[in-house]
Amino acid sequence: MLVQECQLDKDACRKARLARDPRFDGQFFIGVLTTKIYCRPICPAVSPKEQNVRYFDNAIQAANAGLRPCLRCRPDSAPKSYAWQGTQTTLDRAKALIDAGTLSGTEGQSVEALSERLGISSRYLRRLFNDKMGISVKGYNQYRQLLLAKQLLHQTELPITQVAFAAGFTSIRRFNEAFQQTLQLTPSELRKENAKPNREHRVSTELTPNSTNQNKGLVALKLQMSFRPPFSWAKQHHFYQVRAVTHMEWLADELSYGRSFTINGVSGYFSAKLDASKHQFNVEIVLENESGLVQLSAVINGIRRVLDLDANISQIDNVLETITPLAGQMTQGLRLPGVWSVFEAGCRAVLGQQVSIVQASKLLNQLVLAYGEERLIGDKRVKLFPTPEVIAKAELTELKIPGARRNALNALAQFVYEHPDAVPDSWLTIKGIGPWTIAYAKMRGLSDPNILLCGDLVVKKRVLALYSEHSENSGSDYSAISQKLAQISTPWGSYLTFQLWNLS
Repeated sequence: MLVQECQLDKDACRKARLARDPRFDGQFFIGVLTTKIYCRPICPAVSPKEQNVRYFDNAIQAANAGLRPCLRCRPDSAPKSYAWQGTQTTLDRAKALIDAGTLSGTEGQSVEALSERLGISSRYLRRLFNDKMGISVKGYNQYRQLLLAKQLLHQTELPITQVAFAAGFTSIRRFNEAFQQTLQLTPSELRKENAKPNREHRVSTELTPNSTNQNKGLVALKLQMSFRPPFSWAKQHHFYQVRAVTHMEWLADELSYGRSFTINGVSGYFSAKLDASKHQFNVEIVLENESGLVQLSAVINGIRRVLDLDANISQIDNVLETITPLAGQMTQGLRLPGVWSVFEAGCRAVLGQQVSIVQASKLLNQLVLAYGEERLIGDKRVKLFPTPEVIAKAELTELKIPGARRNALNALAQFVYEHPDAVPDSWLTIKGIGPWTIAYAKMRGLSDPNILLCGDLVVKKRVLALYSEHSENSGSDYSAISQKLAQISTPWGSYLTFQLWNLS
């Protein structure tokens, strides 16, 4: 089996691991040849000698070298890095879909179906994984499932059968075999070695008022989700706060954010609270029934995307600081606050056209109040964002907006209902949906990192103000400046957009 070398400079890796620098967490892994384990750069164990160390880009490479994950630093909990290497490559998109559980569970797609979804042949997809990752597509998916299972075994007290189900295995026997073969421990043995699982986890087997005999009771669990510092949470919290939708989103205090969600027919909610000292969020996930565990991988990925936990923010900030007028005025650690779906982001964009943030927020609250389904999940009553089908048929008379905008919202919902897998760029065929709306939806609904909203009035105003202060650029027109900014900020244009919005 192919074992690949780390692409990062070895001396930089050495310095980062000796300093236990959390900014490098998830960017590379440390293989300790004497103990045959691999660790995160922040591992609290005594640092091994350099001659006994090997560096890997990702956990898959370390596993291919015959190493097992450390039980102390838990590599399964590290922030991801592949999505933030600067380009949305086919491999990145494939891994993102696999990480969301596309190939897992009883309803998982085949490799051929995944390839068709990506617009490539299955042969080419297999070659990509073998050449770039040193592992097959199915092998990558299984190792991802095992790392999720390991995380759940460490951090929760879910029964082992439910852990297997949540990780995407359809056979407990196959799960046990794969776990022992790959991680060199059985799930039960790992549980015994794990001294303090999170005892706040609970599984209710009683039927809740909104469940059925086919869907067992409430499932709630707590996980720790790591990120690489810095993190300007105060700014992100404020961004959420002024746009929050009552009963769909909540901010219990200055460290917290939560919201409801629906994904692949599974409804629930999450509440996340920042633990800055540990560079992590403590996240409670509540699913309205036990059958929803099959979507847990997708839910976790959704939460990480909404909070933007996998951004290599130091690298992004370093790129943006090369923009001379912006240097010294940037907010370090400013991230992309996402929303749960690209459809929701599109609706927010339509309702935000030519109105203030306060007005847009009021309209969105009215939309969700009138058309969002209300659910009692455990002891919490929440609103779900309205489905495309519901909005497509709605008269929307509650919204005091021009008729053309009301028609655009109906048409967008109808299009998404009829073409659920269509990319936002295809929305251009809809009357009333323009480039700004699509770009906003991609930036917040897909967390596309490279959306510089040059056509946004606030962005234009801030850019012209910044450049007017620099005499060498005072004669440049906005078109020339924006083209230059797009070139410099690529592939982090979305982060530049938020930096410009954030300027006072």
